[in-house]
Amino acid sequence: MKSHTSYDPSVNIGNYESDDVGEDRTMIDVLIAGAAGRMGSEVVRAVTAAQDMRVAAAVDPANEGLTVPDGQGGSVTCSADLDAAIRTTNPSVMVDFTHPTVVEANLAVALGAGVDCVVGTTGLPETRLAELAEGAPKGTCLFMAPNFAVGAVLMMRFAAQAAIYMPHVEIIELHHDQKADAPSGTAMLTASLIAGARSTVPSSPGMETEIAEGARGASVHDVSVHSVRLPGMVAHQEVLFGGQGQTLSIRHDSIDRTSFMPGVIMACREVGSRSGLVIGLDRLMEE
Repeated sequence: MKSHTSYDPSVNIGNYESDDVGEDRTMIDVLIAGAAGRMGSEVVRAVTAAQDMRVAAAVDPANEGLTVPDGQGGSVTCSADLDAAIRTTNPSVMVDFTHPTVVEANLAVALGAGVDCVVGTTGLPETRLAELAEGAPKGTCLFMAPNFAVGAVLMMRFAAQAAIYMPHVEIIELHHDQKADAPSGTAMLTASLIAGARSTVPSSPGMETEIAEGARGASVHDVSVHSVRLPGMVAHQEVLFGGQGQTLSIRHDSIDRTSFMPGVIMACREVGSRSGLVIGLDRLMEE
């Protein structure tokens, strides 16, 4: 399953269409789980547009037989059986944008077959992700990112840096009303990074005197997190810092799902040269 070559993660961070991929580079065959969904259909188009990879299979049990446009004048047809799709197409990578209730089973099948996995479905505990990665054949990689937008990764990095000097902070994350988890994986990771960066944990006044339960948000790593779910949203997060006589706001907005695709393509190119559990797009951007 690890026959393809390694790729430079800096290539096409801003655009997943590649015109300068050498002919000597092996094509990356990608299986897309949840191919008929909002994110899955974008992945179909992004993979088709990338000249160093192709859609080997599209799997979506709820939409078996449905055709998904590939953005290049063609289409792919969804099948229902992940195991059969893997055995038939022998993919290099599985990209999963499905649902927290099914991602674990998908990963068990793909990793068990030695297929590298790129996962954007949040909600599965890191401990379980680690168990799945440990149970895979040697050399297989499970890559998971709560957010594939490069700007979101930078937002989290800047927030961690700011927390060193401004430890009073709260997070407001806003997503579409069909999102399956709250808080978002991005908010959870941001809170974790903030907790690891700041040396003190200031009090978060108001939680003990809430008139309406939840008004002060959820406490995640001692950071208040507020989740908004509304139609019309895609993915947005604001990290608010307060200090003496000043405030600082660090915000990222994904206004279209195409914003996640350069990160997905980067991950598909990189997992072939990695193994075990890797979490966060920043891991690929730093190396």
